[in-house]
Amino acid sequence: MSSTLSPIDKAKFLAAKQAASYVETGMKVGLGTGSTAAWLVRCLGERVRDQGLQIKGVPTSHRTADLAREVGIEVITLDEAKWLDLTIDGADEYDGQLNLIKGGGGALLQEKIVATASDQMIVIADISKQVESLGAFPLPVEVIPFGWQTTKALIEEALIGMDVLGRATSLRMNGDSPYVTDEGNRILDLHLNRIGNARQLSLVLNQIPGIVENGLFIDVCDKVVVGFGDGKVEVRDINDGTVVPAFFDLHEDENLFADLGD
Repeated sequence: MSSTLSPIDKAKFLAAKQAASYVETGMKVGLGTGSTAAWLVRCLGERVRDQGLQIKGVPTSHRTADLAREVGIEVITLDEAKWLDLTIDGADEYDGQLNLIKGGGGALLQEKIVATASDQMIVIADISKQVESLGAFPLPVEVIPFGWQTTKALIEEALIGMDVLGRATSLRMNGDSPYVTDEGNRILDLHLNRIGNARQLSLVLNQIPGIVENGLFIDVCDKVVVGFGDGKVEVRDINDGTVVPAFFDLHEDENLFADLGD
């Protein structure tokens, strides 16, 4: 591992390396989006090249698809796959019940569709993503462009009755222009600070006209693989309630992933 990598980057790499070990030849695998998921794609690409791993990957964004092809992973669509053995993705936050906030990378719609079309979802993360209550990270909500300001007003009205600490909403920008998702939609970020009842909030949001999907992933994740900068990894399984440790040796001369940016 390159000595130039930060402890957070090393933690992301180790979580991805552990999660990649669960992938077997013949699997159809959902590939997440974001900086941590990019490590996973690189780790799988290494196994394809060095171990002859044969898998088909269903990416959750154009940039993940491009990276998967670059490292030698066969890419197919979800319609071609129909159902997946496993999805591995990052998260912006996760709580003790392995409920998630996702969408910081703007791919929450495809990520949720792919995750729910899988036998199992594994999240890879560093310890900073663990929270007692979801909501410190702004909750992304994907909305169609038509009437988005009306949708925003309806969201703000609905939040009055929700168990949240903040109600500010903002349109995500990309420079001077609105951020546009792969599906051509916009994203509203909800600055809630704390979400008291994530399940209720998710249901209420998705009843508002104009909302395509929200970034709350409830009862979707089966395991979280948490990486630490010192070589430690923890695998937390919500189904059996276990926390299993693992350890990796960090070799300073291992530079395979040194060119992967955040």
